[in-house]
Amino acid sequence: MAWTYLFFAGLFEIGWAIGLKYTHGFTRLVPTVLTVASMAVSLGLLGLALKSLPLGTAYAIWTGIGTIGTAILGIVLFGEPATALRLVCVGLIVAGIVGLKLVS
Repeated sequence: MAWTYLFFAGLFEIGWAIGLKYTHGFTRLVPTVLTVASMAVSLGLLGLALKSLPLGTAYAIWTGIGTIGTAILGIVLFGEPATALRLVCVGLIVAGIVGLKLVS
């Protein structure tokens, strides 16, 4: 169950990271409330996952999921560059997450 908590914690991390862009510096109420709620859910789920997963592994995977999702959504939603090197680097993060899962 800890891995499921960690996966969803990572998804909510993507939500709050993307949400920050929509808050316009915390000047828009609804995006700000949703972003703060995503932060709370993400941290809460991470805390549940940490009951049985090693801290270093869980934190690295949590941030990795957030990084990958945020990078992909930045490309899709905000027109950020999708250069080959950038995509290779995202692939390396995926490889790191898979590696950590396999050794944990």
